[in-house]
Order: sequence, then structure tokens, then C-alpha cells
Amino acid sequence: MAKFNLIQAIQDALRVALQVDERVLVLGEDVGVNGGVFRATEGLQAEFGSLRVIDTPLAEAGIVGASVGLAVNGMRPVPEVQFAGFLYPAVEQIVCHVSRVRTRSQGRFSCPLVIRAPYGAGIRAPELHGDSPEAFFVHQPGLKVVCPSTPYDAKGLLLAAIADPDPVLFFEPMRIYRAFKEEVPEGHYTVPIGRANIVRTGKDLSLFAWGTMLRVSLEAAELAKQRGWEVEVVDLRTLSPLDRETILASVQKTGRALVVHEAPKTAGLGAEIVSLINEGALLSLEAPVLRVGSYDVPQPLFSLEDICAPDARRILHGIERVMTY
Repeated sequence: MAKFNLIQAIQDALRVALQVDERVLVLGEDVGVNGGVFRATEGLQAEFGSLRVIDTPLAEAGIVGASVGLAVNGMRPVPEVQFAGFLYPAVEQIVCHVSRVRTRSQGRFSCPLVIRAPYGAGIRAPELHGDSPEAFFVHQPGLKVVCPSTPYDAKGLLLAAIADPDPVLFFEPMRIYRAFKEEVPEGHYTVPIGRANIVRTGKDLSLFAWGTMLRVSLEAAELAKQRGWEVEVVDLRTLSPLDRETILASVQKTGRALVVHEAPKTAGLGAEIVSLINEGALLSLEAPVLRVGSYDVPQPLFSLEDICAPDARRILHGIERVMTY
């Protein structure tokens, strides 16, 4: 097996998908000649040609709208939106068309496309380049929303998303694109959409995270261990549909829970997870479920970026509040 970082794993997934299924197309701003803003598609146009790896104008609504037409006519488009904050011009297409084709046609058509979108702060980018808007799209029925945290999961989840009969929004944590490498199998494999992964077992508290926040949460869990607390860390991997069974089983075992996300705290996905736990595991709780998120402000620029997003210290403080309730 090769050792890939997250961006290499995504590139490999796209290459495998283009090799095994002639219906797969990659399109977006600069994905061809330049290989994408993060080089996720580097070399693919040279290998598969400009009719399958397509440079588009700078027009997110047009990129997604064209992908809808391709998808309903039998293709498997994988449009890239360079940053998650650039999804906003395409919201009308995503909400009014991408997510509704199956119900609008009463099942006669589906819209099998995967929108790739790097998300999150931490790379010292300008305004609108560091947003974490997953809650907007989790709220939209008809969409699946996926966010990997490791190279292995990134490749397997992306291949599963491309094979899925319905649309998937694929958030990529760009802050950890090149942070570490791990072994990734060659060829085609999938990681099931809709299943969380327990990456660290524990008996005292369940911590739920995804994307960039997983590694930070694992750091906090290690600090908590020094205080005698065994924290179970669960990587959700899929944000819609949530893996309710794994979430509830973990909380029923530990009796305490904390949710960590990079998006602003108010009305983030953490609130939905808290409600899910209250509905399904209330009698198991020894303390209120808490959330650690970014502050309720627009994503700040360079000098305040690290202060806004949760770090291991803030997460540890959240663990402490739950454990000492």
C-alpha cells in the first residue's frame, strides 16, 4: 500500500473513478491545466483528456447547474468548488434542483453528482475562504453530506460518493490536506456513507467530531487522559445521514458527551447531535451535553484565525466541564 496524505488520497480516488467508469467527469475552475487550487486534480487532464477533466469559467452556479444536466442524463459529474465559501452562489442550484430531482420526478430521475468543496480555516486565506457551512446543507433534505478526516477515509468515501445514486456534498478539511500520511490501499475500495468510526475507545465521555477537528479532539483526549479521564472519540465521517446507532450506543456506554465543530456554535450541527442524544439516550446522561465550536462571528482574517477555531485547550475545558458537572 502507498502512503498518501489527504490531498493525494483524493487525487487517487478521482483517478480510480475516471479509470473504472467512463461516465465520471471532473469539472471546475482550474481543475485541468493547473490541477486545481490545491493540486487535487494535478495530472488528470493530461491522463484523461479535456473532455473528461474540464476547466470551467469562474461561475459556481454554472458549474453546479451544468453538473445537474450531466447527472440526470446519465453521467457522473464531480464538480469542484474551490472553497466552501464559494458554494453560496450555487445554493439556488443545490437547494432547488440538485436535492429535489428525485422527488420532483417521483423517482424517474436521480442526480448522482458529487460536489467537492474544501472547507475550514487555518490556511491564512482571505475572506470567504475559511467558512464551515456544513449545517446549511445538512438541513436540506435530498442531500448527503460527507466530511472525511483521514486519507484512508477520504479515498474510500469519495469513491462511495461517486457511486451513490443521489447527490453528495463532499467537504474536504483543507487545513489537514498535507498534515500527515497513512497507508491507503491501491485501486478501488469504499468506506460506507452513513457510518461513523470510533477512533479512540473510552468509558468516561463520548466526544463527537469530524474533519479538521478530529485530530485536535484526539490531542484533547490525550490531555484528558493525564487527568484520569478516558475519552471515546467518534469520527462522524458522514454528517447527513448521521449514524444514530453509533452515536447513541457510545453515549449510553459513557453517560457523558461533547460535540466539537469548527463552524460557529449557534445552530451548528452540534445542536442537532445534542437533540438526537436527548431524544435517544437522555436516561443514560450523567451531565448535560455540551458543544465546543467557533465563536459566532464571520470567519476572521489571519491574526485572529487561530483564536476563533477550537483548539485542544478549549476542547479540554469542555471535557472538564462535562466531567465535573
